Amino acid sequence: MDNNFEYILFDLDGTITDSGEGITKSVQYALKHFGIIEDNLSDLNKFIGPPLKDSFKRFYNFDDEKAEMGLKKYREYYAKKGIYENSLYDGIVEVFEALMKRDKKIILATSKPEVYAKEILKYFKVDNYFTFTAGADFEETRVNKGDVIKYALNEAKISDTSKVIMVGDREHDIIGAKENNIKSIGVLYGYGDVIELTQARADHIVKSTEELLNYFIQMKL
Repeated sequence: MDNNFEYILFDLDGTITDSGEGITKSVQYALKHFGIIEDNLSDLNKFIGPPLKDSFKRFYNFDDEKAEMGLKKYREYYAKKGIYENSLYDGIVEVFEALMKRDKKIILATSKPEVYAKEILKYFKVDNYFTFTAGADFEETRVNKGDVIKYALNEAKISDTSKVIMVGDREHDIIGAKENNIKSIGVLYGYGDVIELTQARADHIVKSTEELLNYFIQMKL
């Protein structure tokens, strides 16, 4: 793989932060509004990563109107509590530090609403590592990972995609990267698995933040 990368795009949920508790509790809260009781939060991990409205439709057969209400109820909980039921993965800050020392530009590319993404980076005091934060909009016109990555590339005025690589834990990150003609690294410490990332054709897969750091160091980025 070419090692002349200048821009490193990172997914947020499952890549930088272990956000499972906040997301699943928010989904649990939303489902309860419809009389759907889900006591096992791990059963809701499938909501971590993909656009939420799509997940309500896919996993609970919600129509557009019901999915929109599900998203509204989700945000009721998430904006007040779920956003903070979250933690940084051990070792991810060391990855950022190593990239910054090599004068690389780190960009966030997440399907989470941009306003929430910025708040999370600030809350964990890692916002200073990022040159740009690209996220979804509340109107859901920019939510698919491919669209978010395209937005990030445009806003950062990046025309040479050979200098960009995307790091993420779900197939959506890998597929979105391919849609924008950029390389990708799949991480297994998040919410995806090796089958998902392999089938999505990630260019490289790592098991831990330590392995991710070593990969970047060995590439002499």
